[in-house]
Amino acid sequence: MLIVFAGLPGAGKTTISHAVAKILAATHLRIDIIEQAMRDGGVPAGSIGASGYAVAQALAGANLSDGRVVVADCVNPVAASRQGWRAVAARASVRLIEVEVVCPDAQEHRRRVEGRTSDIPGLVQPSWETVQRLDYEPWDRPHLVIDSAASSPSEAVAAVLGIVARDGPA
Repeated sequence: MLIVFAGLPGAGKTTISHAVAKILAATHLRIDIIEQAMRDGGVPAGSIGASGYAVAQALAGANLSDGRVVVADCVNPVAASRQGWRAVAARASVRLIEVEVVCPDAQEHRRRVEGRTSDIPGLVQPSWETVQRLDYEPWDRPHLVIDSAASSPSEAVAAVLGIVARDGPA
């Protein structure tokens, strides 16, 4: 099974995806870690582009082919990146669950973004202005949407695990 979390920075996807991965004993792939490792390895920040997603998707495919559950944590802002995850699941013949974490309460979202500290050495968190300017395309198919301003992390995790427990696609 491949569970892909998406959403703007500060929406709560890392908190929720990490908890889901821990409960399921799944591989947790976090784009922030991959992209920071690339920068630490000498790739200029402006040159990373979609490469972090390509690395994560390759790692997801390898782990899925080993029979592991994979939880991906990424902004996943455009249709092309979402299609990339769908292709990984299709190639591995595994169930795909897509989860979008949103925080529609602008004041709460801003508070989270401005109050975050990085748990990844060297990672510079985006500013509220940067988050607001991100190109985030609407979704083109049904998926689980979690409003992190209206539900606690434990309620959000329970919602995802409820979908995991069901047969068939999310």
